[in-house]
Amino acid sequence: MPGKQPNLFAFREVNGLATALRSYIITCQNAGLNRHDVFKVAVSGGSLPKTLAQALLAEPKSDEDVIKFDKWEIFFADERAVPADHPDSNYLLIKNELLDKIPIHRGQPIVHPIDFEQLNDTQELADAYEGTLVASFAKGDSVKLPIFDLLLLGAGPDGHTCSLFPGHPLLRETDAWVAPIEDSPKPPPRRITLTLPVVTHAVRIAFVATGGGKKEIMREIFEAGNGLPCALINEAAGDRVSWFTDEAAVEGVQFPRRSFL
Repeated sequence: MPGKQPNLFAFREVNGLATALRSYIITCQNAGLNRHDVFKVAVSGGSLPKTLAQALLAEPKSDEDVIKFDKWEIFFADERAVPADHPDSNYLLIKNELLDKIPIHRGQPIVHPIDFEQLNDTQELADAYEGTLVASFAKGDSVKLPIFDLLLLGAGPDGHTCSLFPGHPLLRETDAWVAPIEDSPKPPPRRITLTLPVVTHAVRIAFVATGGGKKEIMREIFEAGNGLPCALINEAAGDRVSWFTDEAAVEGVQFPRRSFL
């Protein structure tokens, strides 16, 4: 793998993972606030929101251990073309697991869901969400790509992340920030997603992957690559990528682990 390698952290149990993830996110948060007084983060769905809630909703243990939700802007790394109250909605998942549980006194983030009025046309849906990114990241300036302070992603059993799937033509998209997909191999088929260049240009990227069911694909991602979306991100972003896993997910994976300090 050219350049610096991604960071792989493996924990014995999810509590330790969540504690480390919280510390990592706070570091990213504070760096973002130092840069531009806001923390711009994109999240995906799947099993990630539950672990994310465990990490973020814990009581602070010190003055430094503080999630400043009132400074957060939350975007969606991908979304399904379904209504806001549909069980497949990533927005609903994040809302139920995290947003609705943030105590008022902790402050409330700005959240950018998709335009649910555009569900009938995924291209219009993608264009509208790209417009949301332009309004937040460009603000009158011409920028080639939005630069998120942090992307929080999961890894599918086929090596997909966001709605970027192995072997899909969408992996070759270089111009759009947000792209539609009509033929997702995982239901529902109609979605929108951040494109690979947007993902790999984030300041920091964190993957969360747990459970023994992930060990075969984790071995492929870290040992072979094989053009899997998760591996492409590892290769392009190097040490800006950190993986938070449990030991079951990386059993037998021949890749050096790092200690989380």
